Amino acid sequence: MKEIESNKEAWSKISEDHFSAFKSAFENGTHKLNGYIQAELGDITGKEIVHLQCNTGADTIALARMGASQVTGIDLVPENIFYAKKLAADIQVHNVDFIESNVMTLSQSHDRKYDIVFTSEGVLGWLPDLNIWANTIRTLLKDNGFLYVFDSHPFFLSLDESKLSNEQYEIKYPYFGKEPDMEDSIGGYASECKHGVKAYFWMHTISDIINALSLAGLHIEFLNEFTENFYDSGEMDRDGDSGLYNYQYNANKYPMSFSLKATIYNK
Repeated sequence: MKEIESNKEAWSKISEDHFSAFKSAFENGTHKLNGYIQAELGDITGKEIVHLQCNTGADTIALARMGASQVTGIDLVPENIFYAKKLAADIQVHNVDFIESNVMTLSQSHDRKYDIVFTSEGVLGWLPDLNIWANTIRTLLKDNGFLYVFDSHPFFLSLDESKLSNEQYEIKYPYFGKEPDMEDSIGGYASECKHGVKAYFWMHTISDIINALSLAGLHIEFLNEFTENFYDSGEMDRDGDSGLYNYQYNANKYPMSFSLKATIYNK
């Protein structure tokens, strides 16, 4: 698929920058999973986890440090996998491994099962088909395992983020749009913005996410919505304890992120 190949090329441009940024964060003790993720995952001691769309492995390593017995990171981009392995080696975390694979085709080449399928922070919009994603998750889960997702809320993704700091709410990206949006740049939160690429991003509604998982035979244990964001979308305040960003005015106005837990449905 040309959009996926284009995204693969685009993400390769920022792999080394991400590696450097996350290595520095580990070295100065500032990289951690956000507070909601930590609380909702609970005790993962001894668990086998697969981390889908792991980027350069920072959160994979964070999960490993939380007591998981083994964490496997999966990512489309070969440069991401290279730097994920280097990051783990450099900071001497050994209960991780990394596999280069497109999530859309992962089930064709990977038959291992896990206690937890984990995916977080800026992932779902890079996938063109959530039904394939959900079915892949079903094949990866042990019978008593669960899926955990933390990502941008689709409602927030429909807004023009450049205007939010001024409390202006304008729809820029159609919530129900099915054609991917194309940007000619990528990066910005852990790297300098790189131009001259084609990065394709799909809008998936909340109902798209829930229905895909339900059709794949998964039961939604919870869906939580939060006013905080996991990156600074413009003049936001950061909460050092949770690791999240917020606008002081947005105590109860609109969601910026959500979390979800799902298990295999047993009649």
